[in-house]
Amino acid sequence: MRKRLIKYIERKAGALEGPARIGWVSFSKTGRTIRYRGQSFQSLKGRGYKCNYFDIETGDEYWISGVRKDRQDRLYGGRLHEVEVDDDAKVVNGV
Repeated sequence: MRKRLIKYIERKAGALEGPARIGWVSFSKTGRTIRYRGQSFQSLKGRGYKCNYFDIETGDEYWISGVRKDRQDRLYGGRLHEVEVDDDAKVVNGV
């Protein structure tokens, strides 16, 4: 079985803040690819500007990280977009 974790996923696409979700992700066998809701992400390995992953298909940049207990998950703390939490992640995350 591949590893599954709850992660914070924020689409950057050239902005400091974008639409964000909290949900279960899975990892490829090698651990290099993260999968979430039909999207596949790979690490920018430190080459990103205010992002750490990119969507393999579209090239859009994302910030993907662990979920914080204090719910301050945004990299820059903005509030332009509501953070949506997947139903199956709410029980586990206590949201």
